[in-house]
Amino acid sequence: MAAPESPVLFPKYANSFAASGEEVSLHENAVQYDYEAELAVVIGRQTRFVSVEEALSSVLGYCNANDLSARDLQFRTSQWLLGKVLDKFLPVGPYLVTADEVGDPQRLGIRCWLNGELCQDSTTTDMIFPVAYIISYLSQYLTLEPGDVISTGTPEGVLMGKQDPQWLKPGDEVVVEIEKLGRLVNSMR
Repeated sequence: MAAPESPVLFPKYANSFAASGEEVSLHENAVQYDYEAELAVVIGRQTRFVSVEEALSSVLGYCNANDLSARDLQFRTSQWLLGKVLDKFLPVGPYLVTADEVGDPQRLGIRCWLNGELCQDSTTTDMIFPVAYIISYLSQYLTLEPGDVISTGTPEGVLMGKQDPQWLKPGDEVVVEIEKLGRLVNSMR
């Protein structure tokens, strides 16, 4: 996909959270199930109208995230909501690592494996929008609250970008690993 001019926003609700090690159900109401290794940012204080320069002071910490997506539902309309909010479609973890322990969030390796095969291998340096920009941008339109989780986008290598994608199916294992944040492991069922 072409790089957007501004961050693409969509919500994920509490039903979407899953822990590392938790199984994720792939129901028959969709077919094109995909993974997205992402850096998740957890907000630590109420934030509104923050500048890019001050935005990282709002961060409590970071964790791995897998922004699972049902592409056939996501692109059914111009609003991506339906393909993003299915139950357990935002596995996070296994740890929340505090911002001071992580340091610069734009210098982290990010990788994803599907059934042991490396599919995504990049760094957060390659993000279209840096973490500080995303926080500042969001804060111009809504109040960020402690505990809010922001998924920051995925590097190349998702199934949707492949010539003949073999969509996720029951039994598949997806591993997301971001430098300093451990390994997020989830099986599909």
